[in-house]
Amino acid sequence: MTVGRGEQPPDRSAAHPSPAPTGRRRPGSPADLVDQPGWRRLLTAARRSLERTGGRLDATVTLAAPTDDERLVVIGITGTHRSAAAARLSVRLSDLDEHLHAAYGVGLVDVLTTTAPLRDRPSDRRREAVARDAVLAVADDGRHAGTAWYAEWLDGLRRDGTLTRVVRTGLPFGDVIRVLDALPAADEPIPVFADRVLADTKALTDGPLRGLVLRAVATWQQAALPVDGERERALWESVGLVPDDLASQVLVLNVPASGGLVGRWLTEAARAGVPIRVTLHQLRLAPLALACDEVHVCENPAVLRAATAALGAQAPPLICTEGVPSVAVHTLLRAARAAVIRWRNDFDWTGVRLTGAALQRYPGAVPWRMTAADYLPAAGTGTALLGAPARTPWDESLGESMRRTGRAVMEERLLDRLIADLRAAGAG
Repeated sequence: MTVGRGEQPPDRSAAHPSPAPTGRRRPGSPADLVDQPGWRRLLTAARRSLERTGGRLDATVTLAAPTDDERLVVIGITGTHRSAAAARLSVRLSDLDEHLHAAYGVGLVDVLTTTAPLRDRPSDRRREAVARDAVLAVADDGRHAGTAWYAEWLDGLRRDGTLTRVVRTGLPFGDVIRVLDALPAADEPIPVFADRVLADTKALTDGPLRGLVLRAVATWQQAALPVDGERERALWESVGLVPDDLASQVLVLNVPASGGLVGRWLTEAARAGVPIRVTLHQLRLAPLALACDEVHVCENPAVLRAATAALGAQAPPLICTEGVPSVAVHTLLRAARAAVIRWRNDFDWTGVRLTGAALQRYPGAVPWRMTAADYLPAAGTGTALLGAPARTPWDESLGESMRRTGRAVMEERLLDRLIADLRAAGAG
């Protein structure tokens, strides 16, 4: 082991232990050695070596650019002259141990443990390996074991050292698995869910447990870890958990409904052709039923704003998801009963993935302008497609075209065609 020269200047006034005659001990406490300039780096290097090897004395440590104090100490230990010009000095730990026994009546391990216990790192690594295996055994019993995203999540925890930190901190990893086993939930408030699953309403409020669950959900949903509250809300809601029923909202235009106060609001806004934003809390005040046979769904508010400006009260019912659909969006759409849901998103991998999920979720859903024929005319320029490609089972040629072209097409590029569709639907 090689140690570079420390930043502190040598203390010329310090005493330098030298070999003691047989049967005699050098006066003073061995604990004092760790603070002497000539001994400090040597004992630090010895500690590192012993901890790394589990206490073996057959290793050698080396001091790079030794000070005069350190050179004299090494001469005293080895009994061999070392030149002041020497760039490196090496000492066998067995010689150091023997010298300390002769000079102080105690060995190297005794001297080092006067300040702090020696760690046995090989044993630590073995114990951690056993503990990691136990954690992975818990994970292997999880409900999602065998899925690709679950394996990817666990592999990421192994590769970046998170699993080791879980073991070292004693985090109850079984709680993480219990949470994941209970997902997706049925649009349940997070505190209620946490109390039901972990008997602690605040278990997912903050801390490492929340972070591990969020990381798993992000992998599950093939999304980036959230960097702000809005994206975190969307991630929780993607698995049926509601952080805040006032923050979960839906933006709508011309969606008449019956059912309590909110039904009246929606109907009056539709008559006036005025967009309205409704919270999940409001949607849950009374059962709603949408009074329409067809609903269009878009991703970007720009589409809804353009429809308001161009069509006003003549626009057909239009719901804007504003990205990943919130629980409020899904709650309102469940009130559509047997209505046909015409769904679209941006032409990027997240967008087509969201469209695919909607078509699976709602039996009455059909794609709206989500084919290769809609994509290709607008795909000559645009931002690069990012993320993992997704299948487009409603039109396999769309996915192939997107992979080949490598460009994303946002809804705003299709505004003229979308407004034309809405005008035709409103007139019909």
